[in-house]
Amino acid sequence: MSKPLRTAILGASGYTGADLVRLALGHPQLEITALAANSKAGQPMSAIWPHLSYVDLPVLTTAEAIDYAAIDVVFGCLPHAASASLLSTIPDTTIIDLSADFRLKSAETYADWYDVPHPAPHLLEGAVYGLTEFAREALPGARLIACPGCYPTAVLLALYPLLEAGQIGPERITINALSGVSGAGRGLKEANLFAEVAEAVHPYGLGHHRHMPEIEQQLSIAAGQSVVVSFTPHLVPMNRGELVTCLVELAPGQSLATAREVLAARYADEPFVHLLPEGKPPATRMVRGSNHCVVNVFADRIPGRLIVIAAIDNLVKGSSGQAIQNMNLALGLPETMGLEAAPLFP
Repeated sequence: MSKPLRTAILGASGYTGADLVRLALGHPQLEITALAANSKAGQPMSAIWPHLSYVDLPVLTTAEAIDYAAIDVVFGCLPHAASASLLSTIPDTTIIDLSADFRLKSAETYADWYDVPHPAPHLLEGAVYGLTEFAREALPGARLIACPGCYPTAVLLALYPLLEAGQIGPERITINALSGVSGAGRGLKEANLFAEVAEAVHPYGLGHHRHMPEIEQQLSIAAGQSVVVSFTPHLVPMNRGELVTCLVELAPGQSLATAREVLAARYADEPFVHLLPEGKPPATRMVRGSNHCVVNVFADRIPGRLIVIAAIDNLVKGSSGQAIQNMNLALGLPETMGLEAAPLFP
């Protein structure tokens, strides 16, 4: 494909939108045609994001003012409910949605967890759940792709192959997750002030985090039966990055060695998911700023249990990078195009 893809990014004033702009600027086939942020409409991107001051970008507009007939691909970085309400009105355009609106297949489950009726339930069945490494057959030609949440991305990359291969049991899965503050969004919240998050770690969403039904939905598909997890997220004092530690039970007849063999075989040819050498724990510094994920598995001191750990950058592999990876496959481009950058360190 030689003709540039005219691209609209909705929600460009948020962290996810800004990182999508950053990645799109390095993508040889993307032409940023429109940028929307309703509360900032009329302002240049440089007024919102000083690190983009040197780039010639469209002035921010409202999402409703964009001529979608002149757009080839839309990235939706909008809040839940607002995203589906708008995206459901856009015809004949490839849509990559980074909100939660099309991740859950049940409108009833969505309403239970997000406290609003689903704005476009008729689109749920046709939306492709875009965990790229497990969606390749469904992505080519897809019109509506739902990008997974950041926590589900890390959890699923750690556990999906093990459940699918019968290496671990679907019962008593416990997930402790850590995320940088950017995962909470850019809105003004007292709990996210510097004095509140610096030199501190705190759990949130105890027993009722909105990523839980998404994790359970996909793990249930992998296991072929209902899976219920214990999931506890924590906010840690760093800008970006995410690490999940999953405590699971081995299935009868399986072992650390067989679990490692499954992960090694599943990710051997993956460009962005990497099983680390034996004994080496994943860390967020290994993937910061990149679309990579690092995974490893360890024996627990309690017999019959494993510890599976995965680390990603929540704004890239957990959001904007995975969105571009999905777009590449949907539109017949090389999967790694625009995502080849190595992680940042330090």
